[in-house]
Amino acid sequence: MSKILIVEDEDAIRRVLKKVLSEENSKYKLDEAANGDEAISLIKSQHYDLILCDIKMPKKDGIDVLEFVIGYDSTIPIIMISGHGDLKTAVKAMRLGAFDYIEKPPDLNNLLTSVRSALKNTSSKKSKINPKKTISKYEIIGVSKEIVNVKKLIEKISPTNAKVLILGPNGSGKELVARQIHSNSLRSDGPFIEVNCAAIPSELIESELFGHIKGSFTSAHKDRTGKFEAANNGTIFLDEIGDMSMSAQSKVLRAIQENKIQKVGSEKDIYVDTRVIAATNKNISELISENKFREDLYHRISVIELNVPPLNDRKDDIPILIEHFISLLSNQYENKRIFIDETGMKKMKSFDWKGNVRELRNVVERLFILSENDQISEKEVVKFSGKK
Repeated sequence: MSKILIVEDEDAIRRVLKKVLSEENSKYKLDEAANGDEAISLIKSQHYDLILCDIKMPKKDGIDVLEFVIGYDSTIPIIMISGHGDLKTAVKAMRLGAFDYIEKPPDLNNLLTSVRSALKNTSSKKSKINPKKTISKYEIIGVSKEIVNVKKLIEKISPTNAKVLILGPNGSGKELVARQIHSNSLRSDGPFIEVNCAAIPSELIESELFGHIKGSFTSAHKDRTGKFEAANNGTIFLDEIGDMSMSAQSKVLRAIQENKIQKVGSEKDIYVDTRVIAATNKNISELISENKFREDLYHRISVIELNVPPLNDRKDDIPILIEHFISLLSNQYENKRIFIDETGMKKMKSFDWKGNVRELRNVVERLFILSENDQISEKEVVKFSGKK
């Protein structure tokens, strides 16, 4: 029996969706939520196989629900329902990880096709789980001395509430480390909320982190929940914290010191219980000396410093990583398999991997798509990798 949650603030549309799904399959277990707050409460209390979620709603909107679910359990597919004028927001939802989006008024055939696909995808994932060996989706792959040391440190610090600063170059796996710390922590049932500090304009970072109240600035058309509040009882991951403005840094420092925040435009304190994990590819000491980063904030977020090594420093892990990526891509590309022979593997290990693990995965996928042979030799590696 598949459990489906319908999140929609309009009663009429909610009734239509429930009726259509009931007629599609009488064995569907259907729950309803009229807003984002109700939805999140239900998601925390029970498991769902699929969520249908409107984008524009009072209180927490559909994007808020989507971000929560991605942090809470990213295996749950979410179909977003958007009005005609919400296309830009719908595209954002797809980029965040939504399974699909349907425009209002919903075309019922398209809706049912999307529902069937989402549930089939969920069922397929479940059937591939090996009960003898359940591996965390955030497992860090590698056996080199450098990565073993990282794994040992993660094991030690995960059960604590210690704040962690993850250092390492782009593409080395800092987010993966943060997610594994959360996954292995006592907060694993709570949300994992990621904030890319470099991707948010400086004038919007405070609203993103702490939320705002309606009318606090020109485009503040409704109250918004910030990332710190969304991460309550869970973990907030401040990626690229070295790019955060000094003004936002001072408020983050207060949030960490006092466990409370204030929304933009409000003087009311909101208490939050959130573990902070931060990451950067920049030299924090240099930023401090240039007065671009607060030293007191640095000492607050770096109770534990964890350095993720670049791939060039752990090339012995390349064959294991390649096999891991091939297994993942095999599921994605209809069970196709490739095998990189000894000459091809030697060539892969000889490359300079400035883009680190992320670049390696991209090259493996390129070989998967472009190579006409299942057996990949040095010749194919040179031809299709785009590297010299």
